[in-house]
Amino acid sequence: MIDEILRFNRQFVEDKGYERFATDKYPDKKIAIVTCMDTRLVELLPVALGIRNGDVKIIKNAGATITNPFDSTMRSLLIAVYELGVEEIMVIGHTNCGVQGMDADEMLHLMRERGISEEHISLMEHCGIDLRGWLHGFEDTDEAVAETVELIHHHPLMPDGITVSGYVMDTDTGFLRPIPEAVRRITR
Repeated sequence: MIDEILRFNRQFVEDKGYERFATDKYPDKKIAIVTCMDTRLVELLPVALGIRNGDVKIIKNAGATITNPFDSTMRSLLIAVYELGVEEIMVIGHTNCGVQGMDADEMLHLMRERGISEEHISLMEHCGIDLRGWLHGFEDTDEAVAETVELIHHHPLMPDGITVSGYVMDTDTGFLRPIPEAVRRITR
């Protein structure tokens, strides 16, 4: 499958298909979006929001959640704000998310089935990693989005004036439902 993708890429470059995507690194709308890596959102989210190449920074991860103040998503947001001019942050979860209801013990079981040794699992735990907490999903999408909004809002390195808001997208229709209790403007 990767070979097929690489063949397509060579043809894309040869045909100069990249020309219609030309832009720079600064988001025109000064917005960063934290959303899920779900395959249903790859084309749906930008089209449903009228976003074009160059408009926003999109940061994707499993569940559109930030698990701690020092994870890579939070780092990306700080870079987007300080280096790329972002003034607003949208956290967009979605319906029927695979992370919703995800069970850490089941994930560890699957790791063991795929050959991850007890030694490696124990090593992670002895290094201070709470594997069950890190691998656990969430039960309620609205709550998970609201918690992520709160974490961003209260992050000590996030500057004044940044607006952070939370939403849930319907993966069938693209409808973006605001979470009223998940709208914050940072003022210190």
